[in-house]
Amino acid sequence: MAYDSILLQGGMASCHLLSSRSPFPAPSSMYYDEDGDLAHEFYEETIVTKNGRKRAKLKRIHKNLIPQGIVKLEHPRIHVDFPVIICEV
Repeated sequence: MAYDSILLQGGMASCHLLSSRSPFPAPSSMYYDEDGDLAHEFYEETIVTKNGRKRAKLKRIHKNLIPQGIVKLEHPRIHVDFPVIICEV
C-alpha cells in the first residue's frame, strides 16, 4: 500500500501526493488447481522409503495450474491506528 509523503514545513505537516494509485485491474499471483481450489502455491504429500523408513515429503505442484487472471483491487486506505497526523486542516 502506498502512503502519501509527509513533508514538514515550519512545524506543520502538509500532504503531497507522489503517485496516484487507483484501483485498476491487476494480474493476480494466485492459481486454480484441478479441484478448483485457489492458492499461491500447491503441494502434494508423497511417501518416500529410505533405508526401510517411510517418510512423508511435500512436493510442489507446477503442472495443471490455471492463473486466476485479472482481479480488481480495492481502494487503498490508511489503517485507523496509523500513528502520524497526515494533514492538518
